[in-house]
Amino acid sequence: MILFSKKVFSLLYILIFILSFTSHANDGYNLWLQYKKVENKQLLKNYMASIQGVESSGDSKTISVAKQELEKGFSGLFGNVFQIDDNNSGKNTLIIGSEANLDVKYSKYLKNELSKIERDGFIIKQLKIEGNTKIIITAKTDVGVLYGVFRLLREIQSYKSIENINIIDSPKVDVRILNHWDNLDRTVERGYAGFSLWDWHRLPDYIDSRYVDYARANASIGINGTVLTNVNANALILTPHYLEKVKALADVFRPYGLKVYLTARFSAPIEIGGLETADPLNTEVIQWWKDKTAEIYKSIPDFGGYLVKANSEGQPGPQNYERNHVDGANMLADAVAPFGGIVMWRAFVYSEHDPTDRAKQAYSEFVPYDGQFKDNILIQVKNGAIDFQPREPFHPMFGAMPKTPLMMEFQITQEYLGFSTHLVYLPKLYEEVFEADTYREGKGSTVAKVIDGSLHNKKITGVAGVTNIGNDRNWTGHHFLQANWYGFGRLAWNPHLKSKDIAEEWIRQTFSNDENFINPIKKMMIQSRETVVKYMNPYGLHHIFDTGHHYGPGPWVGNLPRPEWNPTYYHKADEFGVGFNRTKTGSNATAQYAPEVAKMYDDILTTPEKDLLWFHHVSWNHKLKNEQTLWNGMALKYQEGVDEVEDMISLWNSMEQYVDPQRFKEVKMMLNIQYKEAKWWRDACLLYFQQFSKQDLPNGVEKPSKTLEEFQSLRFPFAPGR
Repeated sequence: MILFSKKVFSLLYILIFILSFTSHANDGYNLWLQYKKVENKQLLKNYMASIQGVESSGDSKTISVAKQELEKGFSGLFGNVFQIDDNNSGKNTLIIGSEANLDVKYSKYLKNELSKIERDGFIIKQLKIEGNTKIIITAKTDVGVLYGVFRLLREIQSYKSIENINIIDSPKVDVRILNHWDNLDRTVERGYAGFSLWDWHRLPDYIDSRYVDYARANASIGINGTVLTNVNANALILTPHYLEKVKALADVFRPYGLKVYLTARFSAPIEIGGLETADPLNTEVIQWWKDKTAEIYKSIPDFGGYLVKANSEGQPGPQNYERNHVDGANMLADAVAPFGGIVMWRAFVYSEHDPTDRAKQAYSEFVPYDGQFKDNILIQVKNGAIDFQPREPFHPMFGAMPKTPLMMEFQITQEYLGFSTHLVYLPKLYEEVFEADTYREGKGSTVAKVIDGSLHNKKITGVAGVTNIGNDRNWTGHHFLQANWYGFGRLAWNPHLKSKDIAEEWIRQTFSNDENFINPIKKMMIQSRETVVKYMNPYGLHHIFDTGHHYGPGPWVGNLPRPEWNPTYYHKADEFGVGFNRTKTGSNATAQYAPEVAKMYDDILTTPEKDLLWFHHVSWNHKLKNEQTLWNGMALKYQEGVDEVEDMISLWNSMEQYVDPQRFKEVKMMLNIQYKEAKWWRDACLLYFQQFSKQDLPNGVEKPSKTLEEFQSLRFPFAPGR
């Protein structure tokens, strides 16, 4: 018998009290995998009646983590400790297992469904067998089973009925991948949520539990790949010292279906291989890459392949040796092909030697090579032709290379969208791009059909997202920006999904199932991207950000050594108007689109006003569709953006009863920062452009708080993400 003194008992009581109090705090670490107890008593009763036990088949590590996830999820959702005992299941049972391992007494009922799913797809179906209810989760692979497990948990978290559940779902895209722009010193280029997750110094012997939670989160939304290192690559990642560390991460990620990829610095044969050249047609270089790739696959058998940034922004590439992108990409493709690997070759290229229009350069460099790339190469194309702007027309390369797989590159991190302090729901942007019609095979040839391979019957497809993840406790720096990671994964799985439906999924899992919270917050999220466009880049203005860090406005910057680095290059404001003429009377960038699209953009009257200044240099007195002049319309748009952030603050303040105190307070502080910075954008930009329009601000627009000179004097030498 153990006796406690009064002093010890008092300390225990205090500890229990503290733990019970702090258990209500929520720092956002659990993302959308909150697994809070179901509050609807009737639903809870139904869920628990439907799932009284779990049977699993298969003994892989993936099936093991699927069982762990079910135990964790059901324990939280049902409010009781839920343990899986394969030998002692209830009558109403959840059964998980791949097609190969599933008991024939169950699989015989699912032959029709099994014929409909593809690799990574899954089935969740309720059956009546021998008088008992069985919910079956099965797939072609164990990873598919894991995806099905997460889907079932999502249904329960979202308070959806699972009675007669019948879900058949397969991803429409093969490679669904995050690009980490993480450096080996743990800084993150364009990272606004702390330092890199990867603690290279302690790896491979110290495995942070966060690596597992990262893999769980990605598996829950169907992401199946991760590029660990910056596209501005460091060749050291390919040395044995670092490959041992990469292997440790790959081993953690493997049960979750998450493959590891690396960036390949094109000059690596010189920098770490001791060769005198990196010429892709040199036999020694070719052999060096083959040997290095074999070395990687020996320790990481499921290594995914390489991501390459070449001959862009000073990065080395095949053009250094008077070769072309085909020569460089095909050389690496041959190295990974025997192992089933792929090469993702980025199309983000532009040169200071082209005086006409940076927007045209990627198309000009890649489209002529259509059909010459190896079958295991994906050309990775940014959603727009410039650089992840708050709004860009879709990239003209989409649909223009019918013989070459193109993969989408979105930016999840908010390099040009206020960093992690601004609430911007980016799936709305992704949806806008996917729904854009290229007209390459007639009306209805959407970008989504290019990316999922259906437009030109592509054998391999992909979507990449430059991640917004760091080592902040809430992962993304702002609680609402978790929705961008979540939404990217959902749209990478299926580019035809609607952003409003994804927003509701995320809200229900992350915050609340109360309709009084869901409906207004969903509306706020859907509007938020348009709000930021209004107070930063209305009517097609673009790339007017301050130099280097891209934090805040800098439309006045015009002294940088390369013309296309300067905001003045893009807006071309003068006394006659503002905007970049990309029509057939200007740079003729419109000619890179299908004729139907080019015709629309060439005419100022048919160009959508959201893209007006992207394609036209427009008079300050041009009449907009709302009868306002361009100058008045711009000023009023900037003001609308500011007003809408103020509305977001008011809405959030009214939602306090639905949100835990910590997250409520932290989001409130972020919204206040956003409001302050939205006013900064409005005032600085209108003062600058007013020099050219020479017109007063219209009624309804607040007067600037500082002079233009004061705004121009601001400096941010330590802005994050440089």
